[in-house]
Amino acid sequence: MSGGHAHGHGLSASGRHRWRLAVTFGLTATFFLVELVAGLVSGSLALVSDAGHMAADVVTLGAALVATRLATLPDASGRRTYGRYRAEVFASGLAVLMMLGVAVYIVVEAVRRFGQDVEPTSGVMLTVGLIGLAINAVGIVLLRGGASDSLNVKGAYLEVMADAIGSVGVIVAGLLVLYTQQAFWDTVVALAIALFVAVRALMLGREVIAVLGQHAPAGVEPREILDALARVEGVVDVHDLHVWQLTSGMDVATAHLVAADLGAEASVLSAASTLLREQFHIEHATLQVESTSGGVCQGTDW
Repeated sequence: MSGGHAHGHGLSASGRHRWRLAVTFGLTATFFLVELVAGLVSGSLALVSDAGHMAADVVTLGAALVATRLATLPDASGRRTYGRYRAEVFASGLAVLMMLGVAVYIVVEAVRRFGQDVEPTSGVMLTVGLIGLAINAVGIVLLRGGASDSLNVKGAYLEVMADAIGSVGVIVAGLLVLYTQQAFWDTVVALAIALFVAVRALMLGREVIAVLGQHAPAGVEPREILDALARVEGVVDVHDLHVWQLTSGMDVATAHLVAADLGAEASVLSAASTLLREQFHIEHATLQVESTSGGVCQGTDW
């Protein structure tokens, strides 16, 4: 007996807050272009490094938008049995590569600048940094309203928060260059931003690898699920448990449950499904219920 059935998907939490993502994406993408041009024209490595950081955030925000759209599209081929939910994960992987590339570029450029007379324009740095901080503040206000409802929106919210830190770094670099007349402060702040970007890229990369590798979701312990299912009334054994994350906010599980008698299968299935949904927040679970008299289970060995 299987717990698989048709799930009716209404508008997801990410879908309800899609307009917030769209407005923030538009503001961030526009400012990214402005900051990149300003950085190249002014000679500020801090501006260029922050623009590279924002480029990765544009990809992340765009992925969140695309994912909410793709998830609603029907699959005419019938071959995408998991839908298109992992578009967000692949796009996040691209963002990781972009962020690491930006970090490497900034370090190489910083090393190249040592010993050269490069005078960044502090006025441009301050102006662009302040504009960026204002735009990030708008994004924070917009996304905060949906961050508690959706992991997708929460991820975008944290990205914008990180952007705000980058903008503060640009402002600090501009002030230091202005008041000390020492251009090396621009390079120092740029290296700090590059380190910040690299660390965040590695952290995000670990999450992407965990999802693609079908690891148990963060905060979910398979042993706890096994123990909880074993305590369901009528269950005498649990095996072949697999739990993984399809995409952010969507955990999936499969398991074989052995019922004490044939007549208890329906009640075991209902109780186990409710337990996974309410205690472990796993909405998508496929459960196979067997009886002790049903012979040897031909389960998996992985």
